[in-house]
Amino acid sequence: MTTTTPQPLAEHGEAHGGHNMTGFIIFLCSESVIFLAFFSGYALLKLSALNWLPAGVEGLEWRTPLINTVVLVSSSGTIVLAEHFKAKDKLWLFRGFWLLTMAMGSYFLYGQAVEWGGLQFGFTSGTYGGTFYLLTGFHGLHVATGILLMGLMLVKSFLPGNYVGGEQGVQATSLFWHFVDVIWIVLFLLIYVWQG
Repeated sequence: MTTTTPQPLAEHGEAHGGHNMTGFIIFLCSESVIFLAFFSGYALLKLSALNWLPAGVEGLEWRTPLINTVVLVSSSGTIVLAEHFKAKDKLWLFRGFWLLTMAMGSYFLYGQAVEWGGLQFGFTSGTYGGTFYLLTGFHGLHVATGILLMGLMLVKSFLPGNYVGGEQGVQATSLFWHFVDVIWIVLFLLIYVWQG
């Protein structure tokens, strides 16, 4: 009769964390399918519509959304720096860049709210209004979720021994944030660049 020696807690945590990351990647793939359906629907509706824009609307102003885009896409760089400092056990630098990423995401949401407040059409303004608010709002919900996840990871970084079993929470949150940024680039091209 053979007996197995129990593995240290950290090894159990790392193995379990690996499964968690696989599950999280599958979750992001399912989110990608949802966004892909939205993108395809938007493109098909636009190509088949006789009057795409609501009455009195000539198009969207793109300068403010471009600034918001630069801020959001740059936040992928700050979260990479945060992870870099986390890997080097420089927790205060990790927290600083992590907080900066949260601030950049919050600025993006603020910019989106300001843009929405200045638009001449609403959610019920035909197919264009409905699809515009659905796409930008659904993405904004993902940005807000990313900020909340980062806030949770920031709080957990102050707990002693939090990273003993690995740092899958930080990695998953960072991966989610990159996903949100890539989705916005596609949305920006679809909605603001492709206005012809």
